[in-house]
Amino acid sequence: MPTALEKFVQHGTEIDRLQTIHATISGEGPGRRRDVEVLHKAAFVLITAFWEAFCEDLATEALEHMLVHVSKGADLPDSLRKIIAKELKEEKNDLAIWKLADGFWREVVRARLDRLMIDRNRRLNTPKSEQIRELFQNTLGISDVTSVWHWGGMTNARAIEKLDEFIVKRGAIAHRGEAEVSVTLDDVKGFHRHVGFLAQRTHGRVDKYLFDVTGVGIS
Repeated sequence: MPTALEKFVQHGTEIDRLQTIHATISGEGPGRRRDVEVLHKAAFVLITAFWEAFCEDLATEALEHMLVHVSKGADLPDSLRKIIAKELKEEKNDLAIWKLADGFWREVVRARLDRLMIDRNRRLNTPKSEQIRELFQNTLGISDVTSVWHWGGMTNARAIEKLDEFIVKRGAIAHRGEAEVSVTLDDVKGFHRHVGFLAQRTHGRVDKYLFDVTGVGIS
């Protein structure tokens, strides 16, 4: 089964195909330019969907990895155990905390993951930096996965800002109608390249986190 990062790379080939189609249909006439504009907007929406899916898949993959390689609940990261304990204490059932007893902690964590996935399906349709930060915090206990979003020539602050700008543009495409938003081929290439870097950095951060917790990474 392909990993979250492998699937993200595979999905990228679909954006490459759209760019090939762009070269085929582009031309000087106004009708052709409009066709290309629609193609750009479709690519923008797809890239957002692929980025969102990657983050969700990576969080799920990482938690499953943790459940396999952690021998007892006490070995889970303190940050994650605190989140789970707080949630159990907030349940109306006073005996909820006993769900962690007798080796049932794995079932508790898996059931929690299922709930988080349902909740994310409702809420994570805008995968901006804040939502991604919250996703990995709540699922794995990573305090700020976005802190590693930087590379040569790209500061952390600008990497976060740039992602959010791209996602805002995607929202405008989806909710305000095509006539109000302009998307160029350079926009598409820039967005695709940016989330490619973000995916690599995010995967690397999660891999290191898992290695520190379990002694086994996912890369």
